Amino acid sequence: MSRIIVPGQALHIIQRGVNRQAVFFADTDYRLYLEVLKEVLEQHRCLLHAYVLMTNHVHMLMTPMDEEGPSKVMQSVGRRYVRYVNTS
Repeated sequence: MSRIIVPGQALHIIQRGVNRQAVFFADTDYRLYLEVLKEVLEQHRCLLHAYVLMTNHVHMLMTPMDEEGPSKVMQSVGRRYVRYVNTS
């Protein structure tokens, strides 16, 4: 099911680990995820109002400025964070 994105309208986004497995293993993992997230939010013109980083998932309240922003943010964060985890 595709999500309807309305620029300027807030979205609740949830990102889970595969089979709800852990995605964060140490404090440094949380910090890196937030650093990458901050960078890509700016690149893809999205505002982040609130977030919760849990051991096996993330919740975000995000407002995109265009229709592609949220998917671009999640793709960018995922690619960079997964590469980091796989090389750690």
